[in-house]
Amino acid sequence: MQFEVWAPQADRVTLRCDGAPHALGRDPDRPGWWCGEAEARDGTRYGFALDDGPVLPDPRSRRQPEGPDGPSAVVDHGRYAWRAEWAGLPLPGAVLYELHVGTFTAEGTLDAAAERLGHLAELGVTHVELMPLCPFPGRHGWGYEGVSLWAVHEPYGGPEALKRFVDRAHALGLGVVLDVVHNHLGPSGNHLPAFGPYFTDTHQTPWGSAVNLDAPGSDEVRAFLRESALAWLRDYRLDGLRLDAVHALVDTRACHFLEELSAAVDALAADLDRPLFLIAESDLNDPRLITARTEGGLGLHAQWNDDFHHALHTAVTGESQGYYGDFARAPLAALARALTGGYFHDGTYSSFRGRHHGRPLDRARVAGHRLLGYGQTHDQVGNRAQGDRLAASLSPGLLACVATLTLTAPFTPMLFMGEEWAAGTPWQFFTDHTDPDLADAVRRGRRREFAAHGWAEEDVPDPQDPATRDRSCLDWSEPAAGPHARVLDWHRRLIALRRAEPDLTDPDLADTKVAFDEDGRWLAFRRGDVRVAVNLAPTAAAIPLGPREATVLAAWEPVTPPGPDGVLHLPGESCVVLRQG
Repeated sequence: MQFEVWAPQADRVTLRCDGAPHALGRDPDRPGWWCGEAEARDGTRYGFALDDGPVLPDPRSRRQPEGPDGPSAVVDHGRYAWRAEWAGLPLPGAVLYELHVGTFTAEGTLDAAAERLGHLAELGVTHVELMPLCPFPGRHGWGYEGVSLWAVHEPYGGPEALKRFVDRAHALGLGVVLDVVHNHLGPSGNHLPAFGPYFTDTHQTPWGSAVNLDAPGSDEVRAFLRESALAWLRDYRLDGLRLDAVHALVDTRACHFLEELSAAVDALAADLDRPLFLIAESDLNDPRLITARTEGGLGLHAQWNDDFHHALHTAVTGESQGYYGDFARAPLAALARALTGGYFHDGTYSSFRGRHHGRPLDRARVAGHRLLGYGQTHDQVGNRAQGDRLAASLSPGLLACVATLTLTAPFTPMLFMGEEWAAGTPWQFFTDHTDPDLADAVRRGRRREFAAHGWAEEDVPDPQDPATRDRSCLDWSEPAAGPHARVLDWHRRLIALRRAEPDLTDPDLADTKVAFDEDGRWLAFRRGDVRVAVNLAPTAAAIPLGPREATVLAAWEPVTPPGPDGVLHLPGESCVVLRQG
């Protein structure tokens, strides 16, 4: 078997394969690359020693069976016999479901999660978006401090378990999206700097030195990231990738890394003859990110839309701290602005940032499905001091309003696991760092961060306490009980309605028309012949929809269509979807 590694600063590279040493030679055609042959098969342990140093895992390791610091293992992807025929599932018309493998079930494995996929198929979502799967120290964590960007966290089940999960999802008609982190690697178990200039001090990020996308040696680093992304899509038959915090990818080259990546993914999609897509997380509010490359954009297929979340969150909770401040001044106006323009900050002043922020989105060029809309995400729940979901403080009626706005808005909707039944479990920040100094630093940093916002230290969960993770696991006895069942049924009805009503998946952002009453706390919008109204106030609202005849398609509480006066009388903390021809 051929082994190879990029180690441009080494004078000698030795492959250790099942303990036996094999001297590698320089590749005459690729500067900095070393290669050689050794007997190996699926499961063979190996690593590389640079200049007689310790044996380190392969930067492109496909498996780390003993964790990030252990030896790599050969993976023969051809051994897995795929069962499900799969032609792919595109992003337009999709409903995504964000899922963390380690807390979706108490077992915290891919196989256990796969056993629950029937619930998602019945819910009606189209794609499962898995939070990061790359190996990280310990057993439990969010996954954003992963290393070995080509491998699957072994406690989740490793490579074979991910294939079984994808196979099961595809058999049920569900696409699978994976969250990947290119902007940094974990502080523990990261051996890339020993091999080459994977990081650069030319730029700094919140995690330290930036990933090297534009300094000397960056050609190989970009190839490393690009090829790892393509490997997930090709070897595991994934349907798309979510790119974490792309605003932290500092790249001054004329062709940005994201443009290069989007071109490579589009080429792979053409080669595989099935749709593939990239979804970015970005706080830049820059429409060039999701504008076609032929029109001067970077060519990504969609992005998370935090502005919609922030406006919706402030409207239903009244919170105004931090970045919610700009939205909380007039939350329904902010929500209307996001619904019709995509972004709230499109060149407006942001008090949180102390400057103007964003750029207008051309609604004639950017389809609505290129923005993801959501009422909750892992970030917006887990980065609260106690990881409390909206269900911890809102009535079922207000939760129904959140679901209605999310699932009928002109964006691609996304739910966070458990949201569909108003899960009573929190989703807290938890880690399992094996380095005691790092564990203590994370614990103290977390408490210090929230102490600045008035939280007592004892009220901030200890990330390293196993109970913090255990509390965050979904309780699968809830969906069948009382208010949980009613909220679940409402989500199912809305998703089915979205699928049945073409107006609700119309990509034309300019077609959305909004009316609202800030003091009355109601908002209504039109998409084609569909009318959506929510009343966030505790008392009934009179909402003028116009005199045209209307039919109720779905209502949280019993409601009568508008009469000849065109006024809809909507109960407090309630919502309705109508067709008004």
